[in-house]
Amino acid sequence: MPRIPPTRTAPPAAPARRRALALAAGLLSSSRCPRRARADVIPVKSAELRVEEGEVLLNAEFEFALNPTLEEALQKGVPLYFVLEVEIARPRWYWLDEKVQSSSTTWRVSYAPLSQQYRVASGLYSQNLGSIAEVERLVGRVTSRPIARVSDFARGARYEAAVRLRLDVNQLPKPFQVNALASREWQLASDWKRFPFTP
Repeated sequence: MPRIPPTRTAPPAAPARRRALALAAGLLSSSRCPRRARADVIPVKSAELRVEEGEVLLNAEFEFALNPTLEEALQKGVPLYFVLEVEIARPRWYWLDEKVQSSSTTWRVSYAPLSQQYRVASGLYSQNLGSIAEVERLVGRVTSRPIARVSDFARGARYEAAVRLRLDVNQLPKPFQVNALASREWQLASDWKRFPFTP
């Protein structure tokens, strides 16, 4: 009688990896049937640059709101990273615009179940907040943020500034990066808001 070789079973996946994959799958399936309809585009209400004491300062306001999928990810322990990008260019009629200045600021938003508080951190700054609405107001409103020194620009010259706010999917855990490619719920971003600037 022929001998039947023993079957090999794959080693069980690590518990942490299994949990991450299960959470990613659950969030992807829930994003197909959202509880509330929320746009994936962040409208830009206003944006301006002004000069004060030798610095170029940014004021901007976004109608920033998390959709239910992102809220659920936060409450299940997935930190979200939002990036504010600013570019200033000098228009040239004979060639491509000359990029003079670019900068970015990243906010890390996380949730602590024990204290039931949200934490928003950027560099050395951090703040605990009690609700999603407070997080949305903090991330969506930029006041007097230094962007550059006025000495970096030619006085009286005309420049074009652009600003946008977006969810940085590249900083998500790997399983969620796959979700981000497959679901619009993870593609939360504003269009570039362009406006003139003359120092």
